[in-house]
Amino acid sequence: MLRSVCLAAALVLPLAAHAETVVVFAAASLKNAMDDIAASYTEETGKEAAVSFAGSSVLARQIQAGAPADVFISANTSWMDALQDDGVLVDGSRSDLLGNSIVLIAHGEAKPVTISENLPLPDMLGDDRLAMALVDGVPAGVYGKAALESLGLWDAVSPQVAQADNVRAALALVATGEAPYGIVYATDAVAEDDVTPIGTFPEDSHDPIIYPAARTTFGGSDAGQQFLDYLKGPVAREAFERQGFTVLSE
Repeated sequence: MLRSVCLAAALVLPLAAHAETVVVFAAASLKNAMDDIAASYTEETGKEAAVSFAGSSVLARQIQAGAPADVFISANTSWMDALQDDGVLVDGSRSDLLGNSIVLIAHGEAKPVTISENLPLPDMLGDDRLAMALVDGVPAGVYGKAALESLGLWDAVSPQVAQADNVRAALALVATGEAPYGIVYATDAVAEDDVTPIGTFPEDSHDPIIYPAARTTFGGSDAGQQFLDYLKGPVAREAFERQGFTVLSE
């Protein structure tokens, strides 16, 4: 199954065979910033950046199966750790690129709330759903579940969680009104006009949100390192900060 998915990804991204094209697998929450960065990279270097977005777990499993990604940017360290343990990262290429936070969002306009163990989230939901990314595999869902567990809210709301394949899909459920509330990254809330971030989860309610980046041994492009270096430069920094990310790399 994984290899068939990989082959499909390879068909979608045939540019991998082109020496001047860098193939990037990036967490779905990076889409807005990475779209801008890829365009700037092409304009400045004349080289293409083909970026595939999905949940970090999906992308990591595709790479484990041999997908020809030059660069992988994960929304948490555990999936990058898994690839490192498998020996499929280029030695010395890994670094912590970005930081983020998770927020509770509401459809449309809404008043802010204080997120603590006293948050009346079950009452706020009523019979409706709470949109989250997959809580046992996709980083945004994992962080969100951990935060709710830390605050003693998970057991009460877990039957009403609508799990989406990635954080952008969870964001869309709230933006369209299919779910009144959701848990996404702060940067996702900035990217969507039809949702309102109403509270930020305490930092100590979940593990630090770190986005590591690295080259993979399956990449066929010589541009992989150049693109990694570009991600740490001033143009990429501005694009990341514009979307609300904390830039960790120098």
